[in-house]
Amino acid sequence: MTPTRKPSLARLLIRVLIVLLLAGAGAYLWITGWFEPEARFVHYTGFDIDMPQGYMLHGVDVSKHQGKIYWPAVKKMHVQDVRIGFAFIKATEGLGNVDRQFRRNWARAKESGVPRGAYHFFLATKSGKAQAENFIHTVTLEPGDLPPVLDIEQLYGVRPEQMRKEVLAWLQTVEQAYHVKPILYSYVDFYEQYLGTPFDEYPLWIAHYVQEEQPRIKRDWIFWQHNEQGNVDGIESKVDFNVFKGDSTDFRDLLLK
Repeated sequence: MTPTRKPSLARLLIRVLIVLLLAGAGAYLWITGWFEPEARFVHYTGFDIDMPQGYMLHGVDVSKHQGKIYWPAVKKMHVQDVRIGFAFIKATEGLGNVDRQFRRNWARAKESGVPRGAYHFFLATKSGKAQAENFIHTVTLEPGDLPPVLDIEQLYGVRPEQMRKEVLAWLQTVEQAYHVKPILYSYVDFYEQYLGTPFDEYPLWIAHYVQEEQPRIKRDWIFWQHNEQGNVDGIESKVDFNVFKGDSTDFRDLLLK
């Protein structure tokens, strides 16, 4: 009879290491949401807001405040003739902050077939160039993505001329990095009072919740955030809703090549 060989210490250590690696990988996939039964996520009978008429493409913008999103349900939702045709996703804020849901949202939106765009929340008290570098370090744009977005909403006590200088530094740095003109997001009153003509060359995503069919602003715009109280399957909290000014061909032309 051949004696049974006991595994060597090295083999035992390898087996233990493999088990630990598999357990760690499983835990990571669970925590980050790769195992996501659709039943866990909320469903609605409608978007529960009044939709502006005459727009072909509707979309949302999200951040950590929407929690963990089930993107296949976002993509699948269809109410009358309205689907979610794009999503803007918060990437960064200030000098070093990365939205804690960004990487997950960025990957899952693409996997689910939702055209995506990334935005940076601007702090006027910080260097525009350094904030741009935070965004560039975090966001890898690919063909089919929307241009990068700068979200500027407050002065934080900074003089308007200093804010404009730093905003321009962000826009120029990001344009040089991605070779595409960034989109500028703001509210109507803020844009008209503190930004205005020097930034009219940049595509505008404007927020305005009062008028029903279009925002109250004189200059041209391409996206309009018209409501902040919408509901979407797969997202438990309220969501900002947007429309694109143009048809599907115009939208495809805007996407990175």
